[in-house]
Amino acid sequence: MKTDITERVNTLRQYLRRNGLWAFIFPSTDPHQGEYVPAHWQTRQWISGFDGSAGTAVVTLTDAALWTDSRYFIAAAQQLEGTPFKLMKDGLPETPSIDEWLCEKVKKLKSEKVKEFIVGVDGEVWTEAEINALASALEKADIQLRTDLDPAEELWTDRPPIPLNPVELQPIEFAGESAQSKMERVRQAMREQNADHIVVSQLDNIAWLLNMRGSDVHCNPVFVSHLLLTPTDATLFIDSRKLTDTTRNYLQDIGVKVRPYETKSKLTKPSRPTPNPSLVGRGAVTTSAAELSAPLPTRERLGEGLESLVSSLKSIKNEAEIAGFRRAMIRDGVAMVRFLRWLKPAVEAGGQTELSIDQKLTALRAEGDLYRGLSFDTIAAYGPHGAIVHYEATPETDAPLLPKGLLLLDSGAQYQDGTTDITRTIALGPLTDEERLDYTLVLKGHIRLALTRFPDGISGTQIDALARWAMWQQGINFGHGTGHGVGSYLCVHEGPHQIRHTWKPAPLHAGMTVTNEPGIYRAGKHGVRIENTMLIIPDGETEFGRFLRLEPLTLCPIDLSPVIWDLMLPDEVAYIDSYHRKVFEALSPYLSEEERQWLKKKTSRNN
Repeated sequence: MKTDITERVNTLRQYLRRNGLWAFIFPSTDPHQGEYVPAHWQTRQWISGFDGSAGTAVVTLTDAALWTDSRYFIAAAQQLEGTPFKLMKDGLPETPSIDEWLCEKVKKLKSEKVKEFIVGVDGEVWTEAEINALASALEKADIQLRTDLDPAEELWTDRPPIPLNPVELQPIEFAGESAQSKMERVRQAMREQNADHIVVSQLDNIAWLLNMRGSDVHCNPVFVSHLLLTPTDATLFIDSRKLTDTTRNYLQDIGVKVRPYETKSKLTKPSRPTPNPSLVGRGAVTTSAAELSAPLPTRERLGEGLESLVSSLKSIKNEAEIAGFRRAMIRDGVAMVRFLRWLKPAVEAGGQTELSIDQKLTALRAEGDLYRGLSFDTIAAYGPHGAIVHYEATPETDAPLLPKGLLLLDSGAQYQDGTTDITRTIALGPLTDEERLDYTLVLKGHIRLALTRFPDGISGTQIDALARWAMWQQGINFGHGTGHGVGSYLCVHEGPHQIRHTWKPAPLHAGMTVTNEPGIYRAGKHGVRIENTMLIIPDGETEFGRFLRLEPLTLCPIDLSPVIWDLMLPDEVAYIDSYHRKVFEALSPYLSEEERQWLKKKTSRNN
């Protein structure tokens, strides 16, 4: 494999010379800017061998480097060893950005009288905002940027095809609103912004708008396509082989035309002559540069933000979607209770590993009605592995579980009526004082955020500190966000809103889902994270405006055995008791008598 990577880099350099390029940049994105990328567009992994979810590879005629964040420092170092790539630890003060690294290389080469430097990127998988920022940065060193090449198209001989999985309908009983109604709401926004078109490229937005689902992307029920909306028409750009007679007739009934996916470059041609400049509603943050370079009536009036508006509409769940979440959480909670009841005796009996418990939990979830798969790859991280925030066990790293220490278990499922995301950290046996302290601080942070009452429309950044306050007082912090939206049988990570320490201006409103997941991670020792999916609900109105609060949707006991109760405040203890009463009342009707007795014990502080 290492030899293959070296050969690919050498072949790429021949390609660069033939095309007059000095370097090429491979990101971890696709034309739809999704979190999970279909294999067809995993060019960064193809050229470098690094298989993490985030990273960017850069190859010049003489050098090669890969940037990734702290989640993957260890894995990337192992995977890049023996290849031409140097690991660049993104986020560290001493690590230059990609444009700084390229500019520095050019400065040295200019002294050797090299005249022209052109860097290539595939404009299909970069947004216009990213292209503009990169071009501006490279211009400082007189580096030109070319966006119309995809070397993988020529060099990747066994490149996987674009997925052709069939598309299915999402029943109105789960969607809660017709596709025609959703498209009309978007068109109303178009009229308000004087926009002639909107190109929707984010796959979850398309699936939500059309009330359709697919299986083209790992763990996400979406399908590869683009959608063009005008005030009077809608066109879905998709490979027609993905459509059945049922879905084809449905699209016709709701007024959506079907065109080949490959014709997406024509998305922005004006549909009719107009005496006024045409405003095309596309977000430069999420639309690929290739689409934005297609003919436009007037480039100066390119609209931005309408795809973000679709995301905002999707983020506020209707009554049917909320009801679906509640049903899905009961099924998921039953599976979690059965798993947790099984776990400790199984560990004490011996023979369990991170991978084996993942398989057990997945099998229990699969027994539930409307189960459609996992919502993300399970993180079953024992002991020191828990300190790796997005650790995924492999046969090489699979750790045996022992009746001591902490197990961090972050998992979720896709049900046709809802998506789940839950983390529980479980004491498998005796703990150190440090493990108990960290667990208690994380629990305090989780509860403090859950208890918060806040004004309608504020940003998640404005309440993020509440989840961190207790640990800050001990000089402890965590680097990831505290919460993200969750889709309705869609992507488990859904925007635009977040709860995180870095500024995210998207407002919080009633009807949004958001996770609550503070954590503490000690390298080489352990990790702790406690996560519930929450629903933002109204909490009254005063002379100062409307207020909101968080209601937990997730139904699963929280392990109380590690808690240092002397550190818990009265309202925090009351919250735990109230939450556990809710868990028991909701789940007990679906459990056997033995399971009910186990749950009753685990939801009581007296046991």
